[in-house]
Amino acid sequence: MDIVIRPVTPGEYADLGEITAQAYLQDGLLDFGESDAYLGELRDVAKRVAAAEVLVAVEHGTLLGGVTFVPGPGPMADIARPDEAEIRMLAVATSGRGRGAGEALVRACVERARAVEGRARVVLSTQRTMRAAHRVYERLGFIRTPERDWNPLPELDDIVLLTYELTL
Repeated sequence: MDIVIRPVTPGEYADLGEITAQAYLQDGLLDFGESDAYLGELRDVAKRVAAAEVLVAVEHGTLLGGVTFVPGPGPMADIARPDEAEIRMLAVATSGRGRGAGEALVRACVERARAVEGRARVVLSTQRTMRAAHRVYERLGFIRTPERDWNPLPELDDIVLLTYELTL
C-alpha cells in the first residue's frame, strides 16, 4: 500500500470538497440530494481547516479521500465531550474505495487523538446506511454507543445518526 496520509494543502481544498460532496451524493446520504444544505458544508474544506485538522489520503499523487479530525469540543465538533476527539466527514472517492484509504484515514485520526493531552476517547457519528464504514470502525475497535445517537435535524423525525466510540 502506497497510500500517504497528510494534512490537506490549500490547492486541494476544492478537489477534496468535491470528493466529499460526491461521495455523500452518490451513496444517497443526503436526504435532499443536490439541494441539501449540508452539501455546502461538505464542500467547504477551508472552513473545516480553520477549526480542525483535515487529512487526505494520497496514492501516487492522486487524492483518494479525506477526513476531518476534531481534537475536542469546538465549532467543528458535533458530539465530542471535553475528554474526546471526534472524526467527521470521512469520504473516499468511488475510484479509491477498497484500497484501505478510509481505514488509513481513521487510523491517522486515532493516532492524533492519542497525542492530544486529556483525550480518553474518539467519537463519531454515522448514518445507518454507511455499512462499509461501520465495518471499518468495528474492525478498528470502535463500539456502538446507541445512548448517544442523535438527530441533526430535530424537525425531521426520520434522521438519526448512529454513534461509535473508541477508548484510547
